Amino acid sequence: MKRNQDRVLRQFGSDIDNVCGLSQIHSARIVEAKPNWFVERADGMVTDQPDNTLVISMADCYPLLVHDPVKKVIGAAHAGWRGTLAGIALSVVETMTKRYGSYPSDLRVAIGPGISGNCYQVGPEVADRFRLAPFGDKVLQEDGARGIYLDLVTANILQLVKAGVVESKIQNTGMCTHCDKETFFSHRRDGNPTGRHWALVRLPR
Repeated sequence: MKRNQDRVLRQFGSDIDNVCGLSQIHSARIVEAKPNWFVERADGMVTDQPDNTLVISMADCYPLLVHDPVKKVIGAAHAGWRGTLAGIALSVVETMTKRYGSYPSDLRVAIGPGISGNCYQVGPEVADRFRLAPFGDKVLQEDGARGIYLDLVTANILQLVKAGVVESKIQNTGMCTHCDKETFFSHRRDGNPTGRHWALVRLPR
């Protein structure tokens, strides 16, 4: 694992000492990114420091990577169902706006691989919480035979657009961690323990 970490960090022109990781807790808490090895308890971070490499760890949840090319600021967030419901996407945009003066319309967002809406079956208690939130039924697909499925990508895009991000500036990889067994780990598919992926973002120098 360390060899893979070193390889990807070299591609970013970074190293272990510049990694800003989080002890992810499925919240909407955003912090100022500081180099640490997955100690800070939060699910999102922002920085204007070009030496910092922001790292999100996931195995079905979605990484949201945000770049403001005008103010030269980046953000990264971990969006599972709890964090999405709590408003993690909205929180990272608001934090960049308040802390650095970013305009949401300038932001560019990449949504990395995660479990797709066609694979992410949830119970009625989770579905009801999303129905009561601003999402309504827009993020739910109900099949009497198969159950209820939750689309976290759409939920986060709705939040980002509500925050003022231009929808055409939101890019989704469309990759499903649950479907693609050859490429991705999946907590839902493989159970626990399973591996984790990294999603990284760093400012250009």
